[in-house]
Amino acid sequence: MPLVIEVAAALIRDTAGRYLITQRRRGSHLAGLWEFPGGKLEAGESPAIALRRELTEELGATFHVGKLVETVRWEYPDRTVVLHFHDCRVESGAIEPREGQAMAWVETERLAAYDFPPADRALIERLAARR
Repeated sequence: MPLVIEVAAALIRDTAGRYLITQRRRGSHLAGLWEFPGGKLEAGESPAIALRRELTEELGATFHVGKLVETVRWEYPDRTVVLHFHDCRVESGAIEPREGQAMAWVETERLAAYDFPPADRALIERLAARR
């Protein structure tokens, strides 16, 4: 039976409408690719709780986790990833990369120019249509 990993990811926009993306660190699955920030759910965590925890760990600020935008299930050769994408906004604090990851604010129409994992690509197309 393949490994199934549940992940929560944040769609964070600034006042100019740009999305926050981060680059996966060396040594991680899909290292070097860009992604929407977030991380794996721990046992018993809901996507919203996991996302609040992960965002504070990775980005320093405290975030409000809003509505679920989309859930994507993607089959990789060695694992299945289920991604829960939520709209999020900063509640308090400043956003700063706490794990040495690269970070960028990117306009919706420029997201496709970044190298994202395949599971994120269809969502990026829908975000462009959502504008």
